[in-house]
Amino acid sequence: MNLVSKYNVQAPRYTSYPTVPYWDKTKPDVEEWKRLVKFSFDKSNEADGISIYIHLPFCESLCTYCGCNTRITVNHAVEDVYINYVLKEWSLYLSVLGDKPNIKEIHLGGGTPTFFSAENLKKLITGILENASLTKDAELSFEAHPNNTHLCHLKTMYDLGFRRISLGIQDFDPKVQEIINRVQPFEIVESVVNMARNIGYSSVNFDLVYGLPLQTKESVVNTINQVMLLKPDRIAFYSYAHVPWIKPGQRKFTEADLPVDNEKKELYETGRSLFKKNGYEDVGMDHFSLKSDTLYKAAISKKLHRNFMGYTHNYSLLMIGLGVSSISDSWYAFAQNAKIVEEYYKLLDENTLPLIKGHKLSSSDLILRKHILNLVCNYKTSWENESEKCSEIHTALDKLVEMEKDGLVEIHPSNVIVTEVGKGFLRNICMAFDARLWSEAPKTQLFSSSV
Repeated sequence: MNLVSKYNVQAPRYTSYPTVPYWDKTKPDVEEWKRLVKFSFDKSNEADGISIYIHLPFCESLCTYCGCNTRITVNHAVEDVYINYVLKEWSLYLSVLGDKPNIKEIHLGGGTPTFFSAENLKKLITGILENASLTKDAELSFEAHPNNTHLCHLKTMYDLGFRRISLGIQDFDPKVQEIINRVQPFEIVESVVNMARNIGYSSVNFDLVYGLPLQTKESVVNTINQVMLLKPDRIAFYSYAHVPWIKPGQRKFTEADLPVDNEKKELYETGRSLFKKNGYEDVGMDHFSLKSDTLYKAAISKKLHRNFMGYTHNYSLLMIGLGVSSISDSWYAFAQNAKIVEEYYKLLDENTLPLIKGHKLSSSDLILRKHILNLVCNYKTSWENESEKCSEIHTALDKLVEMEKDGLVEIHPSNVIVTEVGKGFLRNICMAFDARLWSEAPKTQLFSSSV
């Protein structure tokens, strides 16, 4: 049996531990969550600052590959209403924090942040910063759809302090674009990139996806050759997650249209090889960057961090998620907002934080979280100190023995190191440390395939 067939199982992407399906049924109530937020804030605001993620869910059309929480509409009257509610949520958090927050990181995700007008985005960010300060090394970034990102967006966001932009590319092949309902010619992307760089943006990220319907090795090669003409500073090369039971839009195509197993793995390896050939380095899971980018520098200096926003060089103990479906992280607990816009509004109308679920980490959760973070950020983890040990590590090591035989990891008395081959199976390696998953194996499919 080859490695792809052997390890192609459903696996989390480990933006958190425990993963969302394994959060405790008894979540922290709103008052306990406030206490945990305040504790983390008091502990970290002065020295490190906090991070903010803002979810902007609206899109004008449905991209059928997408697994994000979105609301499809062409009615732009929703913008002003939504921003007012986000700012109300922020005001509720400000009353919890007490002192003026120092913001180290802001990221706008979606949905389509550039669905919003430049004027409304300015209203949002100025509202956030009205009673807060940016740290000297603050990084502000936003996701953008090339088709509706205009010069006014780029100039406005730059003037507000944004220096990093992430463009959803996915694939340049016309057949693939058509079936995923994401038609955007190369010339449009090129125009946005050139405008951003002329204005002064210091980091441009491209999101690419492998395993999409109708993708072939040839189409992936052609896409990456076009990407190289624009030379983004970072590239996220994600595996397509086929979850039609969660996202009905994916039923526009069937499994017969998808590259699977070895064919899909070949698409990833082809992309990875081309990235390396063009000067990009592996950074964690599914990410590549030029050596000049802060993401690579963070990886080399062992300061890379991963959270619900993805990879970042800005670690903060407290991350507050604003907007529908956003997840907040106090390090000691997680809390998620209502996923439906109307429910989110209703809870805020009741002057309460719009939380629907959460999880308070146990002592073993905290230890295992650190080990999984070490693996996805540094390709190794160790337990030389007592504070890094828990009984679940012995179980993890037992599960890694077979992977060591297959050349994915090296096991030593007090550490585990991921090999070059193992980097392509990082989700599987992290699963060995996922005690909650093994204590209650899923009876239905919760995650996408690891390959």
